[in-house]
Amino acid sequence: MLGSDPVANAEFPFVDITELKPDHEAIGLAPGEYAVRHQVLPLWYEGDTLVVAMSSIDSLSAVDDLGIMLQRPIRVVMAEPNALKSKIEEHFLEKIISGLPGAEEAALSDVDDTSDLTDLTRMAAETATVQMVNLIFAQAVRDGASDIHIEPYEREVIVRERVDGMLNEMMRPPKRMHAALVSRLKILGEMNIAERRLPQDGRIKVTVAGRAIDIRVSIVPTVFGERAVMRILDKGTAMLGLSELGMQEDCLTKFRRLISLPYGIILATGPTGSGKSTSLYAALQEIWSPTTNILTIEDPVEYQLHGVGQIQVRPNIGLSFASGLRSIVRQDPDVIMVGEIRDMETADIAIHASLTGHLVFSTLHTNDAPGAVTRLLDMGVEAYLVASSLVGVVAQRLVRRVCAHCAEPYTPRPESLIGLGVTSDEAARATFLQGRGCDKCQKTGFRGRQGLYELLLVDEEIRRMTVNRSNSNEMKQHAVAAQGMRTLVGDGKLAALSGRTTAEEVLRVCQREEF
Repeated sequence: MLGSDPVANAEFPFVDITELKPDHEAIGLAPGEYAVRHQVLPLWYEGDTLVVAMSSIDSLSAVDDLGIMLQRPIRVVMAEPNALKSKIEEHFLEKIISGLPGAEEAALSDVDDTSDLTDLTRMAAETATVQMVNLIFAQAVRDGASDIHIEPYEREVIVRERVDGMLNEMMRPPKRMHAALVSRLKILGEMNIAERRLPQDGRIKVTVAGRAIDIRVSIVPTVFGERAVMRILDKGTAMLGLSELGMQEDCLTKFRRLISLPYGIILATGPTGSGKSTSLYAALQEIWSPTTNILTIEDPVEYQLHGVGQIQVRPNIGLSFASGLRSIVRQDPDVIMVGEIRDMETADIAIHASLTGHLVFSTLHTNDAPGAVTRLLDMGVEAYLVASSLVGVVAQRLVRRVCAHCAEPYTPRPESLIGLGVTSDEAARATFLQGRGCDKCQKTGFRGRQGLYELLLVDEEIRRMTVNRSNSNEMKQHAVAAQGMRTLVGDGKLAALSGRTTAEEVLRVCQREEF
């Protein structure tokens, strides 16, 4: 179909797609979802031959399949990845928008609090709106995004996605489509489509490219219209094992010993989106066996774990972390995971569960590992209970990995090396790497993420400090001196020295510190 068996990009001519105006009839030959998923775009005819642009040799099989589908010869040309992505979005958005009835009229832009419910429902059900929402979901899943933002402003709407922790712009649909898009999300999430003055939350289940995706939707009113943020929970994503999290060998050995204890509380701490749940899931998978009974209570249940009983929190019917945890204790568990300790009641039940012979995992929002002890005390838990139940705390952050396809040596800025505590001898021996930017990493220089870890083991001295209500800095100094604990910055320093991430990336996510 392609005339030869190409082995390199050099065999295909390069075209500057930004300067070209593709033929509408040719574009119509590729289904929109197919073009977006595989990043291929028919440009024009040359006699009976269809000229198709692609940005990567990896798309060659998709171009070949397109030729087979259309039963016509194909000539392949190469295009710059970002330019091709923009051109595909531009043309398929145009195609979608052209399907909106009365697109030139002001009807769609004049949506306000008095707009008729029937109009909103009709707009949300239009083929163009449905296609646009599907296109947004498909692209976000293809890019490996964790969140989608639909942000209305005075004269425009911006759709952004969070990939590897950073927000990138996806597209700018016309302002007139905003109300229709939000209404479509409300219908999918079973929310009240007529309520546009109060925040609403919902859940959407969709299938994208054969994968079951759960989407949590939050909609809040702003001065320029409703803003929607969606968290993507991809159940098709493979669960990571403990050895794949990015822990250094010595830390991994200590953590494995910690999670094999028969009872006690183990906490994972860090800000939202720092991978706490992923680490706890990996720990549960590690200790699961046919002879153990593991139960979890979560909000939401992000991934299904084989052989583990998972309970979803439902505050609207009175099933909170605290009430669910009380019931779990009566289910003869060996291991319990509580999604998050949010209040004293939950903390108290979790602590008493650990004191009665259960191993309890949970998460807290603190900046570092020793901070978890003071956080529990601040909640009102008795110091002697914390001292006798807590066995370990792991604090973590996620840093972006340097893209393996375009990594190259570089020299970090002197202030970055000082921030990480890198000595001149260490810098001389290290090979620092950064990504140049390629089509595999969307020109960012990073692809994928790994964890940085700070593991605090609760020994006799930490118990004594807990009862005496010592501050977290004293606990940290003891752990560093007596246990050899590496701080988050210290772990990041090792990751930067080994070329897995950059010094600047570590300092972006970690606080500078004295250690």
